[in-house]
Amino acid sequence: METSLKRIASIDVFRALTMLLMIFVNDFWTLTGIPEWLQHSEAHVDFLGFSDIIFPCFLFIVGMSIPFATKARIAKGENNFEIIKHIVLRSVALLIMGLFTVNIPEMNAEATGMSQSVFQVSAVIGFFLIWNVYPKSEDYKKYLFIALQVLGVAILLFLVYKFRGGEGGEKAEMMKPHWWGILGLIGWTYFTCAILYLFFYKNTSLLIAAWVFFNIMCIAGHAGWLKSIWPSGPGDWLLGNGAFAAFAFTGILATLLLERFYTTDKKSKLTFIYVGIGITMLIIGFVLRKFFIISKIYATPTWVFICCGIAFITYALIYWLTDLEHKAHWFKIIKPAGTSTLTCYLIPYIIYSFYVALPVSLTFGIVGLIKSMVFALLIIGITALLGKIGVKLKI
Repeated sequence: METSLKRIASIDVFRALTMLLMIFVNDFWTLTGIPEWLQHSEAHVDFLGFSDIIFPCFLFIVGMSIPFATKARIAKGENNFEIIKHIVLRSVALLIMGLFTVNIPEMNAEATGMSQSVFQVSAVIGFFLIWNVYPKSEDYKKYLFIALQVLGVAILLFLVYKFRGGEGGEKAEMMKPHWWGILGLIGWTYFTCAILYLFFYKNTSLLIAAWVFFNIMCIAGHAGWLKSIWPSGPGDWLLGNGAFAAFAFTGILATLLLERFYTTDKKSKLTFIYVGIGITMLIIGFVLRKFFIISKIYATPTWVFICCGIAFITYALIYWLTDLEHKAHWFKIIKPAGTSTLTCYLIPYIIYSFYVALPVSLTFGIVGLIKSMVFALLIIGITALLGKIGVKLKI
């Protein structure tokens, strides 16, 4: 990959904006009296809420980042085995964190022997102890950092041992994957797409074929074709019937276009190419609406194509503004959300554990929305401060 492609400002800015909005919409549970179009749509309702767009955009960015990360490791001289090991370790980390976060709402505090808040804070502390970026050291600090990681593992193992969900008593349940949580879904998606990219990156046709495959699987699953082939088979042959991988592979294809155009005198045309692709995907999505509803919960093909279209158009605007017009500094205030994304995502779990109900005047309507945006910016500020003292998650 060309030197100038090692760090594209627009990708970091898009990631930061998406994380800002993810924290913003995740705070809606504290609000009342806000417009329905801002919230997640219910499963059976044929509607796309603003909140339903955020996660697909994040998966799109995950996909865009995969080629950069993979080729950077290849440039360092790593072989396929070493790269696969890295992919597996990152995926497992996300799956572990997803397992904890998805089980917290199901926890029975009495049966577990601790409050949900204590459990939640302890889990996040464990995450930070294990996956913090510790400075390289050859003296006693090296063993201190290893001890902290071991402590983190011990905390998580203890929490797994103590956890009980459900009604309690004899019906108490151990931790279960459920739907894996947001981090778990990202983990499975990253694993699938990163492995495929590693083996297919030299052949663009195979990458396009993989993108087509995941979209066809999504359509086939919702159209009932897969059920007709295997009536007693699982509801989803792939996670989300391929919807999540489709988002990420759309991002991979977006990066392929970057590789082709960014280092040439045609890079200004890339904005129009992205917008054109985005509009095409929107049209396909609305055509598919004749056959499938728009539903994030069901991960329908309409949701996939419409959100991919929105992601392409949004990224085109950010690319034009940051990489062509060189206005990346406009987004400096939210930069930590794009470079310390996982840290930024997990901090609210600690804040909410000590949540104190605010007056209705601060949580209703437009004032409530302003409160949630201020909260999101505050989380990014805390992320920046933690980074300055050496606290930053990296998997």
